[in-house]
Amino acid sequence: MDKAKVLSEEQLIEGLCNDNEAVMSKIYKMYYPMVEHFIITNGGLQEEAKDIYQEAFIVLYENLQTPDFTLTCKIKTYLYSICRRLWLKRFSYKTKYQGELKDSEDYVLLDESNQEQQQETELMFAMMQEALDKLGEPCKTIIQDYYINQMNMVQIADKMGYTNADNAKNQKYKCLMRLKKIAENMSIPT
Repeated sequence: MDKAKVLSEEQLIEGLCNDNEAVMSKIYKMYYPMVEHFIITNGGLQEEAKDIYQEAFIVLYENLQTPDFTLTCKIKTYLYSICRRLWLKRFSYKTKYQGELKDSEDYVLLDESNQEQQQETELMFAMMQEALDKLGEPCKTIIQDYYINQMNMVQIADKMGYTNADNAKNQKYKCLMRLKKIAENMSIPT
């Protein structure tokens, strides 16, 4: 990335429209870490993050080549929303969810008014992950297996070595209470 020259949003868009390789590379490098972090913290791998980001970058590029397309938000927001949508689709297939995601548009676009809400949501997810990390084992595994991996209590009991599903359910409840206490004691950064 050229540190000496900071380009405006308009210059970045113009560079993309004109196939400027330096601008394309700069945009690619600027926003990839954000997408990689989102996908990895939501059950994905680095390779999947690269694939998703590549797809989103192509969508942005192709849309900017269309004369009647107007970008109504920042490039960062547009790429993030496309990556989020693509990841939700892929994640639903990974977890064998058979339904379809329902959105009013092909891609969820975040405008400036929703950006603050999105940042708050991301902060809450980060805090939840931090609380889960502080929870430790076996609670972290039980919570993740039940809520993320959608395992039932019989499966969790078998995996964790509990005598029956009721014991696993009691342990899950205790873990949730510990998680709640940890989350309540965390301060929200400003």
